[in-house]
This record gives sequence, C-alpha cells and structure tokens, in this order.
Amino acid sequence: MASTMLSLVSAALPLQENHKGKMNLGSSDCSSFLRKEKRNPFMKTKSIPLRFEGVTMAPPDPILGVSEAFRADNSEMKLNLGVGAYRTEELQPYVLNVVKKAENLMLERGENKEYLPIEGLAAFNKVTAELLFGAGNPVIEQQRVATVQGLSGTGSLRLAAALIERYFPGAKVLISSPTWGNHKNIFNDARVPWSEYRYYDPKTVGLDFDGMISDIKAAPEGSFVLLHGCAHNPTGIDPTPEQWEKIADVIQEKNHIPFFDVAYQGFASGSLDADASSVRLFAARGMELLVAQSYSKNLGLYAERIGAINVVCSSADAAQGTTKQICSSDLWVKSQLKRIARPMYSNPPIHGARIVANVVDPLSSMNGKRRWN
Repeated sequence: MASTMLSLVSAALPLQENHKGKMNLGSSDCSSFLRKEKRNPFMKTKSIPLRFEGVTMAPPDPILGVSEAFRADNSEMKLNLGVGAYRTEELQPYVLNVVKKAENLMLERGENKEYLPIEGLAAFNKVTAELLFGAGNPVIEQQRVATVQGLSGTGSLRLAAALIERYFPGAKVLISSPTWGNHKNIFNDARVPWSEYRYYDPKTVGLDFDGMISDIKAAPEGSFVLLHGCAHNPTGIDPTPEQWEKIADVIQEKNHIPFFDVAYQGFASGSLDADASSVRLFAARGMELLVAQSYSKNLGLYAERIGAINVVCSSADAAQGTTKQICSSDLWVKSQLKRIARPMYSNPPIHGARIVANVVDPLSSMNGKRRWN
C-alpha cells in the first residue's frame, strides 16, 4: 500500500520535478519538445479541405416527407395524409390477426436467423408466384417464371430496372401519367430512360383510354410498358377487362414488354384472383413479362420489406455451350437477377418471407390464406 501511495504522489508531482534532468516545462527543452510535437502527422494544424462542401440539401421526399412533417408537428389535431397504411385508433399500424398467428407459429418452431440465399426463401418464392399467376398455371408448371425475393415493391422494381439497363441498353420504360411517386426515381437511379403515356382524364375523372393506347402505339418498338396490375396508384382507376385485352393487343403488335407493378393484390376487388387477372391475361397469351410484387399493403408488412420480382420467359429452351446442355431461359434470368442483387444488398430478410409463406401456402397448418381472405 505504501509503495502504491508513493507512486500516486510521484505521479501527481509537477512534471519538472518528476523528470529531473530530462525536461523542464520552463526550459528551452520544452520548446524543442513542442516543435517536435508539431511535426507529428497526427497533430498537423494544416487546414483540411471541405470535400463535401459542394453537396447540397436534397428536397424532402414528396411522400415520406409528409410523414416526417407529421412526426415533427406537435398539434393534437394532426392527421397523416402521407404513406397509406391501416391504422388503429391510436394511429399505430394495424397488425392483421393472421400475421400474428403466423409469427406465433414461427416462435413455436424456434426458427433461426440463418442467411437466406441471394434469391430469397424458396417457400416464399413458390407461394408468391402461385398467388400471382394461380397454382397450376402453365407458366409455373413449365418452370418459365424466374422469381427472386426483393426488398418489397421498391426493391423488386429496382432489380428489374437494373436488369433492363444491363441487358436492354437504350430501351425506354413507359410510365402512366400520373403514377406512384417513386417510379421515376427508381428508373432515374438505374439510368433507364422513361417517358409518360396518358392515363388520367380530368375531364371525365376516368381513364383516358384512347390517349393511353395512342401513346403506347407511338412508343419505340420493344419498349417496356409499366402497368399497375390493379388499384392504380394514385388514381384508383383501372381498365375494364375489355380494355386490358386491347392493351395487350397493342403491346403485342408493337413487340413491347409488359412490366406490371402489383402492390395491392386483393385491395381493388376484394379478390386475390380477380386482382391478378390482368397479369394472368398477358401470361396466357404467351408473352414475356415482368411483375413486381409487394406485401406491404395487403398483409400490412410495411417494415418487413417483403416483395418479389417475377420474370416470365418464353417457353423455348436454349442450347448452351458445345456440350449441348439444355438450360431454360428462366434460369439464366434468375442467375442475372441474383448477380445484380449480390452487390446491392447481398440477400433479403427472412422474417417477412416466412410470414407470407405461412399465410399464403394452402398446405400450411394454420390455413392462413382462408383467414387472410
């Protein structure tokens, strides 16, 4: 203890006494020491260039910015008109009972958090394609659908946009006027050119069908036509079955590629099958198409970021290499989607995928699809 106290006292003595003969704070040796310290690369006083000075403030997102303003507002009378979500009386997102049941089932099973493959959860990819096209649809039976789990609708659209940019250079995407606020951002970020086709007619407060058809016809051959599968955002106006037939006719005539965004399956008519009829119509014609899906709205899985990109390929197989190995084009497309996803986010989250798989799978013990409907 005594030696410890001596050490503490010694440490507390003025520096010039503690290091006699070595350095005196008042001596010229101190100045020499400081000059040496100035030469220390970690103590440079040279001004640092402001490399990010030219970065300007980005404007708030027109949709999510409303939610940010809502959270910052202290008024008791405030109402959030930004992101569309089912809410409780306490303004919290409403969690569907079937989702709670699926999560309880997952807890009972004690499922782990292992990394998913790049393409996502196999059980999810299977049921989401079947929900979209219908179980037993020839495109599924013939294994012509390449399905990759994406980060909800936005991430799935972004994967598709990267695929277009990489393998269809210069191809244009036609977008409805108006459309969901993030569509243009996605294609701009992927460096995919886009233009608009007429959709909403303010005079009739309905669909400008003639204008839509005219603009699709006028587009360069081989363009991608972005269509809202149901519950058009933001107008809520959908083509009739007869109009969908005509739209498909024109897209086929012009050799365009239909690209569906299906974010509200089940919301427009109350029927999951009826709301997928537009997609199934195009698939039944043997057309190649892309379909992005989201479960943010119809299952209320807003924060889970669960969705998928589906690419329906032609029925013809392609010979590859000198060994004449047969490889269907859907496998090639899936391999490239995985290649794009790997450096973008590596692999998707598992929790939401398991929820959807449990709810949608008709063989699930919880019979979730019936409860969901």
